[in-house]
Amino acid sequence: MKKVLMVCLGNICRSPLAEAILQSKVNSKEIVVDSAGTADYHTGKQPDIRSIEIAAKFGLDIHKQKARTFEVRNFDTFDHIYVMDKSNYQNVLELARDKNDVLKVKMILNELHPNKNLEVPDPYYGGDQGFKNVYNMLDEACDVIAKQLQ
Repeated sequence: MKKVLMVCLGNICRSPLAEAILQSKVNSKEIVVDSAGTADYHTGKQPDIRSIEIAAKFGLDIHKQKARTFEVRNFDTFDHIYVMDKSNYQNVLELARDKNDVLKVKMILNELHPNKNLEVPDPYYGGDQGFKNVYNMLDEACDVIAKQLQ
């Protein structure tokens, strides 16, 4: 079974969406998808209501997800770790123990735009359109990831 982890800052906006989007595109008997944040601001809390609402508009239910913090042991659990931005990338790499850990970590939009290191913007302080834009970016990236995992 392959295991994929989506990572953003607080695990309440981008990574919960990425988790649900990828889950909807893969066979759950073959691929496990989870999410985490690099900061512990929201540990144990539901995703941002705006993420819940945009997910629901596309037929995904994320209201039962609970924010958690990325931990070193995630390198042992997950085969692929996708981060949303450069800050998340650096925060995750700071916990890497060796080259194998480092090789698991990728910027998610590099799946659409290889080696460009484009970031999924944090929609937290923006309006509803920001959440829709983020959803669309993640949906496209997850299409590519799902095909690679098959």
